[in-house]
Amino acid sequence: MTTELITHTQAERQRLAGLLDHLTPQQWHHPSLCAGWRVCEVVAHMTMPFRTKPWRLLTGLLSAGFRFNKFADRDARATAAAMDQRELVQMLKDNITHPWRPPGGGAAGALSHDVIHGLDITEPLGLPAPPTERIVMVLASGDDRQLRYFGVDLGGHTLVATDADIRVGKGANQIEVSAKDLLLVVTGRLPLERVAG
Repeated sequence: MTTELITHTQAERQRLAGLLDHLTPQQWHHPSLCAGWRVCEVVAHMTMPFRTKPWRLLTGLLSAGFRFNKFADRDARATAAAMDQRELVQMLKDNITHPWRPPGGGAAGALSHDVIHGLDITEPLGLPAPPTERIVMVLASGDDRQLRYFGVDLGGHTLVATDADIRVGKGANQIEVSAKDLLLVVTGRLPLERVAG
């Protein structure tokens, strides 16, 4: 399974780099699904594991009061201001096979990072989403902790994918959505109310 996750992570980075290569300046600065970040800040954040040495991470966390989200926000904004589109996309291309894995997340965490942030970019721009199989792999690696991390409460609902054998939640009220929309809901990108009708 780990080999398959790595293969899909590399394929997703390759896919996104190809899409990002052709963005117009307007698209590059378009708001993403990450609150407060434009597409350029999301791409900058996606490259953070490839350019942040351990000492830089430590000093950055220290200056941010050991709040990772604050550090990541500062880093994304500073990097997007310092590096242009060509440089950031090239960095992504140069690190297609990079072995980075988030602490405690393993190979599934690396794939989740790229797929979720990829959707942060492609959804508002109307660009193609990852293959359903790849999205399902991300969903299958999640659990209730993912919902808590993103501050999502499904209440009495269970989300059931219409295009894959995957469901999330334990509620009696079933809501049928695409696997992509299911992932967007559980990561706080798409309000439950929008799919619940």
